Amino acid sequence: MSPVIEEHARARLITDGPLTRPVPVDLRYDAADDPRTVHIGLPDGTDWAFGRDLLERGLRTPIERGAVRVWPCGRTQLIVELHSTDGVEVFQFEIRTLIRFLARTRAQAPAAAAATAAAPPSDGAAEKRPSRTRPEPKGAQQPARG
Repeated sequence: MSPVIEEHARARLITDGPLTRPVPVDLRYDAADDPRTVHIGLPDGTDWAFGRDLLERGLRTPIERGAVRVWPCGRTQLIVELHSTDGVEVFQFEIRTLIRFLARTRAQAPAAAAATAAAPPSDGAAEKRPSRTRPEPKGAQQPARG
């Protein structure tokens, strides 16, 4: 079993106003879960999961897949735009942070790829579709047990 790669990073939340604000994010990769998927965890507990290749390609050229858009911004920044029913969140990352994280995931990927190569693909899709999970609201009621 390969270890989970987790990196705590800072991104800048881009808003309509004149100021951006730094926010802590968690970059996560678990080859045992899915060797093609990376996660970005936001401060509110929301977890975005999408193909690692989306970030890798976004370092060089604009790319969009489902609710996620990624593009380089100059030579040192990367923009990640996340669309949901709640609206749009736009984050600016230092490219070097993502390059370091992706390099660590690639080092894990060969072992994971060898382990999953023997298994048939579950859906035949070559790319990971973005997904978003949100934490349960505080104070949410649990169903009554009888």
